[in-house]
Amino acid sequence: MDASQIAIWNTTREAVMNMVKSASDWLTFAIDAPSARTVVFGVHIGGHLVVEGLLLVVILFLLSQKSYKPPKRPLTNKEIDELCDEWVPESLIPPITEDMKCEPPVLESAAETHTVINGKEVVNFASANYLGFIGHEKLLESCTSSLEKYGVGSCGPRGFYGTIDVHLDCEAKIAEFLGTPDSILYSYGLSTMFSAIPAFCKKGDIVIADEGVNWGIQNGLFLSRSTIIYFKHNNMESLQNTLEKVTRDNKRAKKLRRYIVVEAVYQNSGQIAPLEEIIRLKEKYLFRVLLDESNSIGVLGSSGRGLTEHCQVPIEKIDIVMAAMGNALATEGGFCTGSTRVIDHQRLSSSGYVFSASLPPYLASAAITAINILEDSPQLITNLKENISILHKGLSDIQGLEIASDKQSPIVYLRLKKSTGSQKNDKLLLEDIVDRLLKEENIFVTTSKRSTLDKCNLPLGIRYFVSAAHTESDLKKAYESLKRVAAQVLIGGD
Repeated sequence: MDASQIAIWNTTREAVMNMVKSASDWLTFAIDAPSARTVVFGVHIGGHLVVEGLLLVVILFLLSQKSYKPPKRPLTNKEIDELCDEWVPESLIPPITEDMKCEPPVLESAAETHTVINGKEVVNFASANYLGFIGHEKLLESCTSSLEKYGVGSCGPRGFYGTIDVHLDCEAKIAEFLGTPDSILYSYGLSTMFSAIPAFCKKGDIVIADEGVNWGIQNGLFLSRSTIIYFKHNNMESLQNTLEKVTRDNKRAKKLRRYIVVEAVYQNSGQIAPLEEIIRLKEKYLFRVLLDESNSIGVLGSSGRGLTEHCQVPIEKIDIVMAAMGNALATEGGFCTGSTRVIDHQRLSSSGYVFSASLPPYLASAAITAINILEDSPQLITNLKENISILHKGLSDIQGLEIASDKQSPIVYLRLKKSTGSQKNDKLLLEDIVDRLLKEENIFVTTSKRSTLDKCNLPLGIRYFVSAAHTESDLKKAYESLKRVAAQVLIGGD
């Protein structure tokens, strides 16, 4: 080895030694540093960095290993049978309790003011036959001629060859009668609410509704997926406070669609909505109004045109008017009436109109005939109002019961003066009264039974549906019978 090679070797050896010495000095410093000491199971170990490094290696090793899986083998027949025996499927329906079971009376003749139940003739106060049109000769003739011309059903939705000329005639007649630009027919009364409300109220919209609205409206609101806020039943102070709170607390309220939903005559209480005050609040807080006139068309107003005529409010101030035709008009189906834009929108986006088979032609013909009779016989409205007044007065002093309905409402609604404290017990008391009226007095009335889906929390009661066709003797028998039965059930008399 020559001198130059020896010099290179020495230089390299010194460099390596310097590197080893530097690494040794750094390791010694890391291990001996006070801040780098740790304790593992009570033993002082210098250099937590070393321990952490080892832990990291172990963690990476464990993560890289495959998880343990038990060996696969087919289940034996015995194991399969045991699993099948243990499996309990989830119920498709909620359990049926005794409270849910109900056997309503079966009518054996037309639901006129006098009908037949269990072979006995009874006075009927359970049907909303306000004008006595059930069994009316002109309606029967209209239905018969329509059946002969069109048959029974249409077998198709309105947009798919289900529109018949009598449908257009009926829509035009309703619009003319109520003084609106246009109207739209639905095949079923409840589907009017199920469909018309979701057609306008969408997710994110704000809907202020009376807590006493019927189940059809409740379901329509549910299907809309809107933000629903209820105010106290027929309480305008509560409505105003709710509108004020919503518009004040919600900064985006003015950018959202906002609605007030009420009934003209509430099915669950018989009360009449104060439309003038509702319109005032609507205009003050910039809301739209949806009004259900199912129990007021053919009843309220001097000519039976509903709550707007009764309160002398122009119908143009109501954004959407809905109604079922199964009450005063004694037919079936429903309608919505209003501006041309409101109606045209439903023809494109209202599910009950777009996808359901259209209203059977004979029912549309019956509705036209019913409106014609109403226009030609204003005395019907007078008779109905007189009968309402007579029955309301006769039922005003029943022991243990009080009238909750408006004195001009065709639904005379009585509730317990003093609740038992339990809705179940209240229901049993009221049903006992109704059963005795039917069996002992031949008076057919109903309690305000509600389904398990109905969210209305108003007190239960007894409903009398008054008809223009009831005679004075029918009305007298109704209130005198209730006086006797209520005394037996609630007071304990003989």
